[in-house]
Amino acid sequence: MVMLDTKQLNIIKEKLYEYCGIYLGDSKLTMIKNRIYHLMRETQVSDINTLLAGLDRNEKIQQSFINSFTTNKTDFFREDFHFQDMIDRLLPLLFRQNQPIKIFCCASSTGQEPYSIAMSVLYAKKIYSSNVPVQIIATDIDTDVLQEAKEGVYTIDFKVEKFPNWIDISEYFDALDDGKNPHVRMFKVKDKLKSMITFRQLNLFNKRYPFTNGEFDVLFCRNVLIYFKQEDQQEILKRLIDTLRIDGTFYLGHSESLYQWADKFEKLGNKIFIKTKV
Repeated sequence: MVMLDTKQLNIIKEKLYEYCGIYLGDSKLTMIKNRIYHLMRETQVSDINTLLAGLDRNEKIQQSFINSFTTNKTDFFREDFHFQDMIDRLLPLLFRQNQPIKIFCCASSTGQEPYSIAMSVLYAKKIYSSNVPVQIIATDIDTDVLQEAKEGVYTIDFKVEKFPNWIDISEYFDALDDGKNPHVRMFKVKDKLKSMITFRQLNLFNKRYPFTNGEFDVLFCRNVLIYFKQEDQQEILKRLIDTLRIDGTFYLGHSESLYQWADKFEKLGNKIFIKTKV
C-alpha cells in the first residue's frame, strides 16, 4: 500500500475528475491507495510525485490512471427484464418498420451487456423471421476492458450468472475447455455476435459525443451514472438523450434517474422509457 499525503490525495482526486468526471469522496482513501499502488507497479514508476507529474505529459500513463479507477462489475443479462422487453415489445415494432436499427450501449465494460443485446437481437430475428440489419455501438472509457470485450473470452459460472431459458449456449459461444466442470466453463463469443458490435472508446464526461442527434433507436445507459456527481449526471444524460430518436427506447439502470429530462419521456416501468419530445 502506498502512502499519500493530503496534497497528493487531492491531486489524484482532482485529476480523476478533470479527466473523466469520476468523483471520489474522502471515504475512498483505502481504495485510492490500493489503485495507485497497482498503477505504480504497472507503469514501473517508483515515486508517487513522478507519477502525478507525468499524468498531464504522458497519454499512456494518463489512460492507465483512468483505467485504474473505473468500475467494471457486469454480468450477462443483468436486469434481464430489459432484454425481455426488447424481445417482446421493442424489436417486433422496429422490425416492422423495415429500417436498419442502431443500438447504443454507452458503458460496455468487458462486453457482457452488448453481447447480451446481440443475443437478444439474434433470437428475436429468428422468432420474428426478420432480416433487418442491426448495428450495436458499444463504448467505454477504459481501454483495458474494451480489449477484453473485443476478444470476447469469458469464464462463466452458471451458479452465479443466470441466462434466459431461451439461450442455447452452443449457439452463441464456442467452448474453450474440456467441460469437466459443468458449473464453471470458459467460452469465446461466436463471430456472428462480434460482427454486430463496434467497440469504441468514449469518455462520457466529454462535452461532445461523436454521434448525430437522433442517431440511435435504442439506448442502454445502466449503472454508470452513479459514479458521477448529480449535476454531471444531468449533463451526461442530456448528451445521451440527444443521440436517441423520437420514439426511441431508453433503458436506464435501476439506481439511476432521468432528473429534469423525465418530461421528454413516457415511462413504461422497470426503468424503460420512450422518448416523446426533442
